[in-house]
Amino acid sequence: MRDRVVIISGGTGALGQSIVLAFLAAGARVCVPYVVPAEQAALQARLGPAEAARVEMKPCDLADEAAVSAYVGEITAKHHRIDVLVNAVGGFAGGDLASTPLAEWNRMMTLNLTTAVVGCRAVLPDMTRARWGRIVNIASRAVVPPQGGFIAYTVSKAAVITLTQALAQEVRAHGITVNAVLPSTMDTPANRKAMPDADRSGWVSTESVARVVAFLGSEAADAVTGAAVTV
Repeated sequence: MRDRVVIISGGTGALGQSIVLAFLAAGARVCVPYVVPAEQAALQARLGPAEAARVEMKPCDLADEAAVSAYVGEITAKHHRIDVLVNAVGGFAGGDLASTPLAEWNRMMTLNLTTAVVGCRAVLPDMTRARWGRIVNIASRAVVPPQGGFIAYTVSKAAVITLTQALAQEVRAHGITVNAVLPSTMDTPANRKAMPDADRSGWVSTESVARVVAFLGSEAADAVTGAAVTV
């Protein structure tokens, strides 16, 4: 991945930080748009001097198409390329159909789907001109097959899988691959807090998920597109 330019949306979250570190380990230059200053500081604290020199972080509302377009334009102007986009922004909400307010539906769709759509739309012109690109979306193992009890989350993450599969067909002739990674329950601070009595022996580490994401963003994955990879 040396000299590759990678955008990781959600790169300051628990999974996102592991993805950032995985791409840095592969030699990439990583650009991280963020919205939570405390998370940005936490990622910064994990970087050594050599890693920090290859990371660029800037505030950006990832659901705002104009803001994302401007952000991507700045990266293109500076580096003259965008090779990989990882859409790792996301959120979770419980609740069945009757109890989930419309506002919560909209929030789940914005966090989990709209941010991915906006990100893809912003980078595709550059990738198409280069005739090379990798897009990796983060969905969820919990929505295959679709589950009840957290229905807004289920529908929004299932839509990410559909977006991945349809977009892969649209751009495959341009040398661009689009894949989704579907983690099962991850061992994160938020999940430990939400499920303090759960058996964590079957939980997956964020590092394991990040390694799969990094592979799908590499040249080695040139023959993989439209896949929904469970971890």
